[in-house]
Amino acid sequence: MKKLINAPEDVLVESLKGVALAHPELSVDLENHVITRATPKAQGKVAIVSGGGSGHEPLHGGFVGTGMLDAAVAGEVFTSPTPDRVQVATKAVDRGAGVLHIVKNYTGDVLNFEMAAELASMEGIEVGSITVDDDVAVQDSLYTAGRRGVGLTVLLEKILGAAAEEGRDLAAVVELAKNVNGQGRSMGMALTSCTVPAAGKPTFDLPDDQMEIGIGIHGEPGRHREPLAPASDIARQLVEPILADIDAAGPAIVMLNGMGATPLIELYLMYAEVAAILEKSGVQIARNLVGNYITSLDMAGCSVTVLKADDELLRLWDAPVNTPGLRWGA
Repeated sequence: MKKLINAPEDVLVESLKGVALAHPELSVDLENHVITRATPKAQGKVAIVSGGGSGHEPLHGGFVGTGMLDAAVAGEVFTSPTPDRVQVATKAVDRGAGVLHIVKNYTGDVLNFEMAAELASMEGIEVGSITVDDDVAVQDSLYTAGRRGVGLTVLLEKILGAAAEEGRDLAAVVELAKNVNGQGRSMGMALTSCTVPAAGKPTFDLPDDQMEIGIGIHGEPGRHREPLAPASDIARQLVEPILADIDAAGPAIVMLNGMGATPLIELYLMYAEVAAILEKSGVQIARNLVGNYITSLDMAGCSVTVLKADDELLRLWDAPVNTPGLRWGA
């Protein structure tokens, strides 16, 4: 294992120390592994909290800031944050209008955020929740009951962040969250495994001439393994299952996401292939993201997310955002 670390058991806290030094606009609670805005949003607005296991950066801490998240809770690498820490984050950002939890559909995350919501409600904080389940690769996986929550999480955090920023109440933000979750799908693949620092070795064995189609962000197996293929064929295998699962014709927001170790030259090449397939299928790419937004440590590979978008979603997408991982118009 070759990694820029001191000791595996210190990776998370030492990384959070770096976040605090690099981004003074954020406040980092090292004891509870919680990142919040240094300057809270206005009183009377809905706050948004997300989180999960570390190793997916910039998700979630990199999306804390104006127009996106109010707080992110970091678990250990690929490990759900504990309920008490989620509750600390929820209480810290409540501005009197309730808090929305954005939860990726992994069993540990779902259970721990539910418990945190119960703890918060005992203190008089109203909590709404959306469970993201956009991965079309598998119906159930090693970590979930139902589909995994993956790339759509990034788009949800941006759109819901904008809605909360403009003053929508909690019920309206929750309803919007459900609509967005129902209109977005993702599919990913891997060229290599990832290496969790505490394990010190690759999560799974993937020969140099093989690729895994439908991989999860924690190294979970996908639909199948097959010989390495040209980018055009890989793009087809990622896009076709999405289009088979959802009618995405019309305007859409599309993300071509890197898994952590794939260079941008390859991601842009893949985006061109994906865009060509989508356009032939009647999908009009109205907005796009290309880069590393929800990663899997040092895994090489990529994922595609397609979100069917009307004028309202595009307006919320275009609203100003100012976070370490996403910034425009602010």
